[in-house]
Amino acid sequence: MSMLTPPGMGGKYRITGDKYPRMRRTGGRRKLVLAATGGVLALGLVGWGTFQLVDVFTGGSTATAAGGRNCPAPATSASPAKATSLPAPGRIKVNVLNATERSGLAKQTADALKKRGFAIGEVGNATEEYDKKVKGTVLLLGAADAVDGAFPVLATQVGGAKQKVEAPVKGEPAKADAAEAEGEAAKGPRKPNEVDLIIGDGFKKLAPEAAATGALKALNAPKPSPSPTAAGRC
Repeated sequence: MSMLTPPGMGGKYRITGDKYPRMRRTGGRRKLVLAATGGVLALGLVGWGTFQLVDVFTGGSTATAAGGRNCPAPATSASPAKATSLPAPGRIKVNVLNATERSGLAKQTADALKKRGFAIGEVGNATEEYDKKVKGTVLLLGAADAVDGAFPVLATQVGGAKQKVEAPVKGEPAKADAAEAEGEAAKGPRKPNEVDLIIGDGFKKLAPEAAATGALKALNAPKPSPSPTAAGRC
């Protein structure tokens, strides 16, 4: 046994000649590296999970096309109100026609509308095309221009009014010219503010005057239109 051999170490650790034993290093450094790597991974997983939870509960985010950043939606503000241009009741000529079997209904309705400021034209029975064929309250018949003019104004006076645009009759101007040549009174194309109010089976009476006046004021009130405001940079 060599003199360099510590006492009690024999066998494979015996030192003979000029050879020295190799001592194995301990695994402390390896464990430290593994622990640090595991800690970094754990922190990364925790951060990723937190981000996912926030994204779920906030409903996600929408990135802008320019830079991919989240920008708030532009707010809307009311632009100055625009006044509507509806005809006044006195400028609307109403032909009150009765399509029911109840007599005197056209005259009663015409008198009530006249007191409310409407101009009254023809008063009588409906033509064969509509006689006893109107099941609702009233049918408003007029030109296409009446849709945004006379129709909504007259509809404030009676509930459930239906509207119908009268198709122009082909050759009507020629017929009118021929009638004028013979000295007869000819009815030309319907004017925008001339409306037939055809009373149907469901009609009982006009709307209460106070309610009709309020509805007419609301109809003529200017309505602001929303417009988006410019958003700041984000």
